[in-house]
Amino acid sequence: MSSSSLKNVLATAVMTGVNKARARIFGHVLNPTGQRSPHKILRKKHIGDKVSEWYPHDIKKDDPLFMAQQQQERLSKLEMLKRRGKGPPKKGQGKRAAKRLSLACPFCGRDVSLNEVELIGRS
Repeated sequence: MSSSSLKNVLATAVMTGVNKARARIFGHVLNPTGQRSPHKILRKKHIGDKVSEWYPHDIKKDDPLFMAQQQQERLSKLEMLKRRGKGPPKKGQGKRAAKRLSLACPFCGRDVSLNEVELIGRS
């Protein structure tokens, strides 16, 4: 009985030694317990530098003249929309504010805006 257990101990020792040598020779990571390891992800080639080199440099971000021209075009378009009455509403006068300010009329029960309530109260 003792000789078979001695053989088992020697066999396991030889196998662990062989596994360690094989991992060292071939550059593998030895993981006898099977725990999760980030090695699989870390051994891949990093491609971020190659991808960033592929795309040309964006001049729009660095050129102040280009940015000023875009801003000027935006402002002129906004001015044209305001002249036509299609510009953005003043702060607090949009659709959402109109919904918030609508109240039920005490006389007829329909929804009226705050301005209409002031007119009813004056008369």
